[in-house]
Amino acid sequence: MAAMSDAKRRAVPHDPSRRDFLRAGVAAGLAAAVRPAGAAAQEAPAPSATTLFAAPPMERVRIGYVGVGERGSFHVDSLLRIEGAEIRAVCDIVPEKVAAAQAKVKAAGQPLPAGYSRGERDFERMCAEQDLDLVYNATPWEWHVPICLAAMRTGKHAATEVPAAVTVDECWQLVEAAEKYGRHCVMMENCCYDRLEMLTLVLVRRGLLGELLHGECGYLHDLRGIKFARESEGLWRRAHSERRNGNLYPTHGLGPVAQCMDVNRGNRFDHLVSMSGNSRGLQRYAAEHLSADDPRRRETYKLGDVNTTLIRTVNGQTIFLSHDTNSPRPYSRIGLVQGTRGLVQGWPDRVYLEGRSKHEEWEPAKKYYKEFEHPLWKPKRVRDDKSGHGGMDYLVNQRLIECLRRGLPTDQNVYDAAAWSVVSALSEQSVAEGSRPVAVPDFTRGRWKSTPPLPIVGA
Repeated sequence: MAAMSDAKRRAVPHDPSRRDFLRAGVAAGLAAAVRPAGAAAQEAPAPSATTLFAAPPMERVRIGYVGVGERGSFHVDSLLRIEGAEIRAVCDIVPEKVAAAQAKVKAAGQPLPAGYSRGERDFERMCAEQDLDLVYNATPWEWHVPICLAAMRTGKHAATEVPAAVTVDECWQLVEAAEKYGRHCVMMENCCYDRLEMLTLVLVRRGLLGELLHGECGYLHDLRGIKFARESEGLWRRAHSERRNGNLYPTHGLGPVAQCMDVNRGNRFDHLVSMSGNSRGLQRYAAEHLSADDPRRRETYKLGDVNTTLIRTVNGQTIFLSHDTNSPRPYSRIGLVQGTRGLVQGWPDRVYLEGRSKHEEWEPAKKYYKEFEHPLWKPKRVRDDKSGHGGMDYLVNQRLIECLRRGLPTDQNVYDAAAWSVVSALSEQSVAEGSRPVAVPDFTRGRWKSTPPLPIVGA
């Protein structure tokens, strides 16, 4: 299928008819068997009336992991601690990283996984040769979509680190492939599983915030040192700041707010406007920290230090979304959800509920955990997890494996991956066009209207 250009997609973001010829696999309980190694996936049956898709249950999840640098290695460690997850193959452009991951898997008592390190597209050989259920990647952003597509085309589910895609066209490619081949394509947004965000979802579902009106979120993180590092993300992330100007990393803050507002589940993003301020932070950091002869001091950057994006949903809620990775500041995702009866806000974590809180006085969020803790955060195993980003990193992996093993719809799906990630590309468009409003595509093609809200699932 030829890819539709970004311009054409933007011109008809709400037209559901242009892809009616696709035979999509989104019906729950799809009975397609897992394809043998090397076999291409066949097109799946026509879609159901909702966006919920569940694949047949499996006793164990055989995983091929692509990109075992710092973040990928963490995920391999996490998966090795989850019952039913098996690492069967490992792929990276650095042979030494593949060997280290293989040794780690073997030390955990699993068979030595196959290794792939013959260049940047060796994941295609892995997908073609290996009998896998899931291909999971933590690679530079531009490789997320090619790896997910290779997985789904060969009959495997796909999972990717955030963001799922960089362009509008890439978002559509993921949606169309997931529907065509009847496979999960999940963006592993760990912040949806953080403790405050999950408490907020419980308060929303219990009706304690009233009707939701507004959300504020963002990714505010001083990454100057990381962007100029000689390893890991420093090898590629700074390049996005050179050529792009918008909200380059929206999903950490936006995902949890979108779940509270039932985006793709009775609601959806309608349109956005975006603007960026001056670009100063990376230039200043380079001048103060790099030697006079370092060629990086001659780089120029398009990315404004602070980007502000405003989103409106079709149900009338508004969302303030901010991005700032070039300024000296403490970390924050803001995490505010405002309703007609109260609000929750992070950094610091606090709650105000009309009728429960003292008039115009915040309460610490920790007061609410005993009564309203999300069931997934109740196990001691989750609360005691100190690795990485704490319990949310364990839960993002544990929930995916559990849903695959039990044959359940995943907490996040390909429509979430597309809707949350596309904000990046659309913010760039709005900034470039003088903050003109830009329509957000309906990746569900109308099925958001009949998809039920995300439930409060138990442990």
